[in-house]
Amino acid sequence: MQANLLALGAILLWATLASLGVTLQHVPPFLLTGVALLIGSVPSWPLARQWRVPPTTLALGVYGLFGFHFLLFIALRNAPPVSVNLVNYLWPLLIVLLAPLLLRGIELRPAHVVAALIGFAGAALAIAGGRRLEGGLAWGYLPAAGSALVWASYSLLTRRVAAFPTAAVGGFAAASGLLALLCHLLLEPPAALSGGDWLLIALMGLGPLGGAFFLWDAALKRGDPRSIGLLSFLTPLLSTLLLLTLRGERPSVSILLAALMIVGAALFGTRAR
Repeated sequence: MQANLLALGAILLWATLASLGVTLQHVPPFLLTGVALLIGSVPSWPLARQWRVPPTTLALGVYGLFGFHFLLFIALRNAPPVSVNLVNYLWPLLIVLLAPLLLRGIELRPAHVVAALIGFAGAALAIAGGRRLEGGLAWGYLPAAGSALVWASYSLLTRRVAAFPTAAVGGFAAASGLLALLCHLLLEPPAALSGGDWLLIALMGLGPLGGAFFLWDAALKRGDPRSIGLLSFLTPLLSTLLLLTLRGERPSVSILLAALMIVGAALFGTRAR
């Protein structure tokens, strides 16, 4: 139960990412990510001694936090955003399906597969409901799928490396933030940030690109990755609901149906034995 509550905390913070991202869409993405990740590492600065982890563990952390965002931004530049978001949200499904392959003692039952597929269908409905998906085989879908695979494998492989304190995630965020800023210098034009921009970026860093990573790591250390993966399908649903609320819009029938599918799938899958 504690693990699921920690995971829900991370999911609630991630649900704010789209709303913050829309408000900050004028900021170059690598600059935004780099600064937010560095800010996200700040809460663990007093515990910086715990950042000392084996090189393989640090590499895994950078692979997860930087690799996920790098591939996602490549995808968003080369394919329709709504479709990219849909492909990217394969990661909860991949966590459920890959858990038995990457972790010892984890068995994938038919109930988990069924729940994962229903959850993904609900997530797809939440993202694409009421909107037309643009067709075509844009090559940007490949990095979108790659970003989903990176986050799913990172989430599971943190349980395969030598045990490390959750505070070490701050080191992962700091290293990934510096790499993102390097990408900004190499790939993006310079940009000036206003005081309001800095405030929103700070909220992003302390929330979806900071605090959420610490909660997520703590959840994975304590819980069943299959149940946590199923709960993660709530992220696109809550994100969509928050966007609608901020715009003063009412949820459509497709959003309400998506909510029933995702919550039902999570309850069904987490009770599987």
